[in-house]
Amino acid sequence: MATPPDSNPRRRLFLALLSCPLLVGAAIAWVDRPVATWSHATLHGMAVFPRLTHLVDPSLPVAAVVLALAGVAVAWGRPLPPWFKTLLACSLATVIAFVIKDQLKFACGRLWPETFSNHNPSWIGSGAYGFFPFHGGEGWESFPSGHTTRITAFMAVLWLRVPRLRWLWATPVALVVLGLVGADYHFVGDIIAGACLGAACAAGVCAWMFRRE
Repeated sequence: MATPPDSNPRRRLFLALLSCPLLVGAAIAWVDRPVATWSHATLHGMAVFPRLTHLVDPSLPVAAVVLALAGVAVAWGRPLPPWFKTLLACSLATVIAFVIKDQLKFACGRLWPETFSNHNPSWIGSGAYGFFPFHGGEGWESFPSGHTTRITAFMAVLWLRVPRLRWLWATPVALVVLGLVGADYHFVGDIIAGACLGAACAAGVCAWMFRRE
């Protein structure tokens, strides 16, 4: 019997890869500027939104500790328990996504929604909007969202490995995204791209580490 189309992993992968640029393109064309303008006019100055973005802060320190412990365990010939392998996958996905994100930021050179560093041009500050590939500089690093990339990479591994608690793993991602939009730290397109990058890194790491399963 033929495999139903919706259960074909290659079909799902193709649709996922196709959806990312389509969603990002739609956001760039129709969503980014109106949402940034609305957020600045309506939510600017509310402390709760910047605070939500700090939920992602522990991800890299946790990843560093887990990777170090894994190295020690391997050096001593100790087997890794299943729960630690999942945490290791979270850490690897986070680090890989972080490195790729930095290269994409430089390659894309997108301006931020607001001015925050050395009078950088921005949509709210000066009406500037767009991509300036390989420009370099802190004011040209909006795309993709690093916060979204990191939190999605970490939580997407848990989403795949512990599906019964998917509501729990989705919550930090949703809160960070809410904070980024409310604080006007990123355009919606940046967030979508970050989520896609984080999820792709998580899926790749899980496919490699747990391929026998």
